Amino acid sequence: MPILEDAKEYMQRATGLNRPGRKEATELARVRKPHAVRFKNDGLVPNHPRWPFIVYRGAVDLGEGHDPAAVMEHLFEANGWGDTWRDGVYDYVHYHSRIHEVLGIARGKGRVRFGGNKGRIFALKAGDVAVLPAGTGHQCLSAAADFLVVGAYPPTGTYDECTKVEEGPKALKAIPKVAIPRKDPVYGSDGPLLKLWKKPK
Repeated sequence: MPILEDAKEYMQRATGLNRPGRKEATELARVRKPHAVRFKNDGLVPNHPRWPFIVYRGAVDLGEGHDPAAVMEHLFEANGWGDTWRDGVYDYVHYHSRIHEVLGIARGKGRVRFGGNKGRIFALKAGDVAVLPAGTGHQCLSAAADFLVVGAYPPTGTYDECTKVEEGPKALKAIPKVAIPRKDPVYGSDGPLLKLWKKPK
């Protein structure tokens, strides 16, 4: 699926076909209350020491006439989250210690566990958006055949992928240093993320 989606994205960006544009994409965001959860270090996955994992249920109106993945891409990009990709969520526990991540569900349904092996399972469906502060464990447990996720990252930070206990000490030093994003990936400058993720006093 990633190869097909990559080809589709390339054609859409080249032609503008089925793509809403950034301004229209921001208008497709629905006001939703954030569901925020803090996870503890479970020995393998450190999670973030201060900032919660956030889920916005049904946050994006994928509607008709646009490719839902393109809607997610433009929405995230309009709010400064880039390096977008289209795929699923890996079926093994992993986390990123040097960058935050947003996952927008463009199509289908999936059960994803966040926070590591002792975390929580979320049933995600099209229109949902999950925002992961650096260190948040994630793993897909099951998914429909058409499950499609659009991921993106804020401009500050460096992508990495951690899966081993031995990576923990280095990750624990890196995670708190990852800067707060300037904008919420869904709601921009006034989004709940900026209230929930604050610098320590």
